[in-house]
Amino acid sequence: MTDGPQIDEGYVKYASHWEEGPPPDADAVAELNRWRRPLYDTGLIGHYPKEGVGYGNLSVRTADDAVFVISGTQTGHIRETGAEHFAAVTAFDIDANTVHCRGPIQASSEALTHAALYSLSADIGAVVHVHDHDLWALWNGRLPTTAASVRYGTPAMARAFESLWAAGDFSRSGIAVMAGHEAGLVAIGSTLRDAAVRILDLASERE
Repeated sequence: MTDGPQIDEGYVKYASHWEEGPPPDADAVAELNRWRRPLYDTGLIGHYPKEGVGYGNLSVRTADDAVFVISGTQTGHIRETGAEHFAAVTAFDIDANTVHCRGPIQASSEALTHAALYSLSADIGAVVHVHDHDLWALWNGRLPTTAASVRYGTPAMARAFESLWAAGDFSRSGIAVMAGHEAGLVAIGSTLRDAAVRILDLASERE
């Protein structure tokens, strides 16, 4: 993993309505921690030291009043995350560019993109967003890919995934490249294991 020349990462671009509160669902947090570790150890989640920002995040749908539980903003540098590093997203509005979240930390800057992905299908139970320059360059345009003009964490990115889903390729591959978000890839799955393994298997091909 090498530092990219331009890092547009780690900054919340949506209107965040954060209610500070207790950690989210313990079972969801345990599952997120379980799959976050191999992603971190593979360099798919981490931290750009020069820019001082973290990258990569993951989320899982829950059965309670939250829409999903997601890693908190600027936690990429932490290898062993705890319950205090996750937030529950309780509501969102893509058109209004707003996210409501609750927990000990504010939701990831990618929370709106995760929300849009969950909106595609009730069968999507987890989302994993990672960074890898080599994989991004290799699969850009070969896997379903959003336009280079679409930036992360925006309503436009949410709509771009809707278009990929409607085209059919993304629903089959479960992985997409974010051309306008340097090094960014996203995987979806019915479970967190499905989504994480898709990315980990892709990463294993580079070794």
